[in-house]
Amino acid sequence: MDLQSGFVQSVTHYFKEAGVKWLQTLPTLIKEIEAKYNIKMGKPYELSINYVAPARTFEGEEVVVKICLPGLGFECELDALENLKGGGIVQVLGSDAKLGVMILQKVSPGDTLASCDSEKEACLIAANVYKELKGSIVTEENDLSFSTAKNREESLRKMIEEHPEGIGPLSRDRLDDALKVFTYLNDSTKKRYVLHGDFHHYNILKGEKGWKAIDPKGLVGEREYDLIQFMLNVLPEAGIEEVLMQRVTLFTEQLNLDRKRLLLYGYAHSVLATAWTFDEEGGYNKHFFQTIESFKTIYLAEAGEWLIK
Repeated sequence: MDLQSGFVQSVTHYFKEAGVKWLQTLPTLIKEIEAKYNIKMGKPYELSINYVAPARTFEGEEVVVKICLPGLGFECELDALENLKGGGIVQVLGSDAKLGVMILQKVSPGDTLASCDSEKEACLIAANVYKELKGSIVTEENDLSFSTAKNREESLRKMIEEHPEGIGPLSRDRLDDALKVFTYLNDSTKKRYVLHGDFHHYNILKGEKGWKAIDPKGLVGEREYDLIQFMLNVLPEAGIEEVLMQRVTLFTEQLNLDRKRLLLYGYAHSVLATAWTFDEEGGYNKHFFQTIESFKTIYLAEAGEWLIK
């Protein structure tokens, strides 16, 4: 079985020996899934770390098969799909945690929201999809496996401990400032929800009956935080601040969100996201880095002073 080279490299990089073993069993696993669900799988899509391919049932229904390494990541995505289920997200038609497989509703034609030429229209479409993602309120008693906004704060704190002089283009002062913002936001959060966790242009697909979100990662936190990944994607080479301001305005108005908290999450997460992308060769995501100062500038223009002295 010929597998995409990039897919093999990614799986091996992220999952090490377990990934190598999983790749070796994949051909047999595919046959087992086809037999169990009475389907015939087609040629896979462009792959990252999961094997995803269109399929057709013996009754002629078109579906999508997603095969993952069994484990926490698979369970979180499946739990998120179930928690967020409704008109705005792709539906789960079947699953098997032992095999690490999900049979999903196929969204056709499947164009991503990144194909939309109008910035305003793209934001309005995303807002309408997000309105349908009705994640449940999370209390302290909820026993959920999802990552949380507090975990993101701790991730940044650990990075600072490991890189006391700063990370790439991020100075120690910048990292400390972002950590203080994360701490403030988490300490002042009143309601936490189950969130999509990876809501952006490439995870919103056009269907025959409207747009659908796909590939939730599952995250617990405020809804304002869930829009930041969208903010950081599909940005122009120039005029980033103006685009961010338009997105902030549309999302806060359409979804009744707190504008200041959205901007603060944007600032804190863009620092974290930039740090995540820094590599051994000194490379990093330039757009993520540019948004840091843009979020702070917009906040200062509206609030008059920075949150952290």
